[in-house]
This record gives sequence, C-alpha cells and structure tokens, in this order.
Amino acid sequence: MVIGFLGTPAFAVPSLEALIHSSHDVAVVVSQPDRPKGRGQQVQPTPTKLVAGAHGIPVLQPAKIRDDAFLDRIRAIAPDLGVVVAYGRILPDALLAIPRFGMINVHASVLPRYRGAAPIQRAMLAGETETGVTIMRVETELDAGPTFATRTVPIPPDATSGDMAAVLATLGAELLIPVVDDIAAGRAKATPQDHARATFAPKVTKQEGVIDWREPAEAVHNRVRALQPWPLASTGLGGVRHVIRNSVPVRQRTIRDGVGSDPGLALHPLSSGSDPVSGTILRAHGDELIVACGGGTALRILEIQPEGRRTMTAREFVAGRGPLEGIRFGPP
Repeated sequence: MVIGFLGTPAFAVPSLEALIHSSHDVAVVVSQPDRPKGRGQQVQPTPTKLVAGAHGIPVLQPAKIRDDAFLDRIRAIAPDLGVVVAYGRILPDALLAIPRFGMINVHASVLPRYRGAAPIQRAMLAGETETGVTIMRVETELDAGPTFATRTVPIPPDATSGDMAAVLATLGAELLIPVVDDIAAGRAKATPQDHARATFAPKVTKQEGVIDWREPAEAVHNRVRALQPWPLASTGLGGVRHVIRNSVPVRQRTIRDGVGSDPGLALHPLSSGSDPVSGTILRAHGDELIVACGGGTALRILEIQPEGRRTMTAREFVAGRGPLEGIRFGPP
C-alpha cells in the first residue's frame, strides 16, 4: 500500500523506520514544523523529518492542518492508508477521509484507558504498574476508534516516562506492521472499545512539576519519574529551584515509628502534631538525603540538580552545604 505517515517526535521514529523497511511505500511524512530547542534556541528538524530526509521521502510541515493547500497535496499523493504516531494535533475529518482505508494510530496505552496526549505520564502519575501499546482506527472522537492489536508491558518501579516511551515506541513498531499487512490483505479485524471504561490523559503542564510534599512519598516518587524528561519535578530550597532527578520512598510504616528497612532513621523534632512537617529534611548525612512527606511517609532523594548546575548525587549535594536537617523544601 501507499502510506501517508503523520508523526513528529522520537517516539514516532521506530514505527516510521519499520514502515520504510516493510513491503509498503511511505509516500509522504507529515510532521509538525521545526522549532527552536536547547539553550541556544536553534531551530532543529523534527526526528521524523531527519529519517524521511535520509530515505528521500517528501516531508510536509503545515502550520495549519486544515489548510486547503496541504489537504490538496495529500489528495494528490492519494495514500491508501494513513499511519499516525504522536503527530501532536487533532486531525480534521477532511484529512481522515482521504486515505481509502482510513487512518490508524499507534497509541501508548492499553485503550480505552488513558486516551489523550500524555498516556505514559498519566499512567505513571497514577501509580500504574503496567502499560502498553494499542493500534487503533482513528475516528473523530479522541482515541475512541476500534482496536486492531494491543500488548502490555510492566512499568518498573524506577522507570521514568522517558524510559517507558523508548520501550513503547519499539513495541508499537513491532505491532504496527502486521496490522498494516492485514489491512492490505483485507483480513484485519477491529474490536470496538468499551467506552464506559475510558479514562483520559490530558497534556501535562509545567505547573504540575511543582512537588507538593504533603502528598505521600509514593506519589512524590511517581511525580519524579513521570515528569522526566519534561517538565521535571522540582522544589525550592533557599530561594533556588531544585529538580529531583531520582528518588525512592523510604520503606517504613510511618516516620513516627521509625520502623522499616532503616530502623535507625534519625527524626528531626520539627513537627506539626506528631509527624515532621512535610518537606522537612529529616536526614542529610553521607548518601542519605531523606525528606518528610504526607501521611507519615518519607522520600529518599538519590539525585538532585540545583538550578543552573549539574545533577548531583545525594552525597555530593549534602557535602557541599552546611547542616540541612530541619530545613524545609518548599515551592520553587
């Protein structure tokens, strides 16, 4: 079949490469426009544009997806099938109607759960231990089309969203080609979603990166993992923003008891009631940087990055400062 591919970030690259090396013909790649990136804010080509260029595939980057000139270009190419992988925009009905076999999408969740722009981050913020990839038909309603294939994978307790995106991108590419082959052969079967079980995954905002130490340690840890590589989970100390890069909940019943894997945990006396105030640094010695969280829990920070400086281990961070125990992390 003649394929029209719509995708922009690195997540889309494995699927694009799999299609290029398949028996089908990728006739065009549609990507969002190139944008400035990095400290120098230099305009960088999108990952899919780079791949397409290396294979001599035409690239379209419309500023407006509903633009008549763009739609006419796609009609002239006359793709048999559209394949969408993290393109980043809602597709209009006029575009969906062009390919004779419609469009399919590689979505990074087990639908109908986590429909929307940020399925990986939302699953991790919710503390899910499993996620996956679904190949579905694109319809007008967001991520609501019938599904062709699904595969699940575990979410390791220390994995970040970036880690899981790499895993799911590869998994999605593996699932995609058999579905495309089945559509070409007329044997593809799609299963309607159970809309009553749908959950939604709206785009993550920068404000969600601010740590609320009143949350339980597990929730703070999930925020640290889920918001890497963007927008990152951060907190304030001495008027400076600090990004928490790596953490682990302290395994104990409560701070008050001091019971668990670290029975010798030294508790700082500052408290509101019987527990230390959330955000209070309980221990800052050697490799240990432990912070009080909500519900009598605590988080051990393994790596931290002060604004404008490199990422440090807990030991490096503690060694470069005066006494920290009893000081509170707060808003950045």
